Parts: sequence; structure tokens; C-alpha cells
Amino acid sequence: MKIGFIGLGIMGRPMALNLLAGGHSLTVWARRAVSMQPLLDAGAVGAGSPAGVAEGADVVISMVADAPDVEQVMLGELGVASAAQPGLVAIDMSTIRPAAARDIGARLAEQGVDFLDAPVSGGEVGAIAGTLSIMVGGSAAAFGTARPAFACLGKNVVHVGDAGAGQVAKAANQIVTGVGVLTVAEALNFAARSGVDPARVREALLGGFAYSRILENHGQRMLDRNFKPGFKSWMHQKDMNIVMQSAHELGLCLPVSAATAQMYNAMVGSGLGEEDSIAILKLLERLSGAES
Repeated sequence: MKIGFIGLGIMGRPMALNLLAGGHSLTVWARRAVSMQPLLDAGAVGAGSPAGVAEGADVVISMVADAPDVEQVMLGELGVASAAQPGLVAIDMSTIRPAAARDIGARLAEQGVDFLDAPVSGGEVGAIAGTLSIMVGGSAAAFGTARPAFACLGKNVVHVGDAGAGQVAKAANQIVTGVGVLTVAEALNFAARSGVDPARVREALLGGFAYSRILENHGQRMLDRNFKPGFKSWMHQKDMNIVMQSAHELGLCLPVSAATAQMYNAMVGSGLGEEDSIAILKLLERLSGAES
């Protein structure tokens, strides 16, 4: 297929490279020209705007920071919709509010563009390996068109439901992962402050009902003090804010999510926003009187 890709950051760059490796024709655009260079070196064509990415494309994918960015690249003056050909499917793989995804999808539909919200889970590692979990909302026809692209990017691709359903699934994912990272950090900090080797405690927990991939993978990274960002803390703060905004819109009580969201707020406020979300361990250590 002829695919356009917008947004070439930590996640977008390896995703775009996987589309090239899958044999698709790729046109790319990013706000910073330097971000485009690795894709141009790999055989992609550069565009001067999101509209340039959309010209002649079957599918256009955006992977940007938040809803205002999605709105700008899709619906702005030089956005995708301004140059869309009949039958174009626009896919946003960012993480934004479900209500925002539905609104953007409706406005694109008015201009003849079919829209899928398709956020992902798996972090930088999954983006590089092409093993992301992709949660898709939108029409079955658009999903069918997009499947060859999704096949290059992920191993678990689920059409969850209508527009916005992908973002609902991603918000649920961020509840589980956000709370999970905080829980593992609390457990390891508890062990250390109790004078017990947290590595041995983790080893013991891995054999019982406390097992999780977060305990296995992120727990080990916490023990190694490997806080190199694969998913920055400010990004998890943003995602938990999406959860809480959506809960407010629905009148839902999400007490554990609310407490976790406050912890990510504190991470950003204490200067840890650019570190990986697992650096929440550092915040707990500070609050426990053990500066790290």
C-alpha cells in the first residue's frame, strides 16, 4: 500500500521503519526535519506537510502527542483532510481521549475520510520488534483496509468496536499498567526498607499469583536502576489524566486510578517527567526518606 506516516518520535520512528520493511511505499512528515532523516535514509519519501503525506495515499497514520496535535495534522489548514483522495483511511495511533477521537472521526467523515482510532501498547520495545498490541475503533471496512499495515506493527490486533472504542481500551490498559507499575515499585521499596533483598522478594513473587509481566520486566529494570525512557513519566501522567477526565464525563468512581494519577503528577512536579514511568520507584524512595 501507499502509506503516509506523521510523527517520528520514540514510537513513530520504529513503527514507520517496520512499514518500510514490510514492503509498503512510505511518505513521512515530522515537525523536525532531523526526525525524518532515518526514514529517508531507509527509503521513505519526505513531505513538506501532513497534506503532502496524504497525497495519493491509501492510508495515513499519525503517532503524535495528544488530541490537539491529532486535530492539527488531520484537520488543520495543511492537514490530511485537505489533500485526501477518495477512499483514504486516516488512522491515529496516539493516545487521546475517547471523546476527542469520536469528534475527530466525525469531522473527518464530513470530508469523506474514514477514521480509525488505534492506540497501541508495548512501548518502544514493541514498536521496534513489531509486536505491539493494537486496539482499534471504527468501521469494519476501514479496519479491513488497514489490516496489512497493522500486520507490520503488531502481533495482537483487535477491532474493539465503533469509533472511540480503541481509545477506551487504551485507557483501560493504562489503568492496569499505571497501577501495576506503582504497585511493583511499592512492593520493591517495601522490601528494601524492611531490610530484605528486593531481588529475592521479586524472585519469590514471580512464582505465585503476584506474577505479572510488569513484575517480571519492569521489576527487573527497577532493580537494575535502568530508568532510560521507553515510556516517559509525563506521557503516563497524560494518559492517566485521560482516564480521570473520561471518568468525570461518565460519573465513574475510579479511586485507585485517581491515586495513581496523583503519583504521576508528583513525578512530573518533582523533575522526573523525562525519565521512564518506572522511575516512580525514585519518588517512593524519596517519600520514604531514602534519597536516590
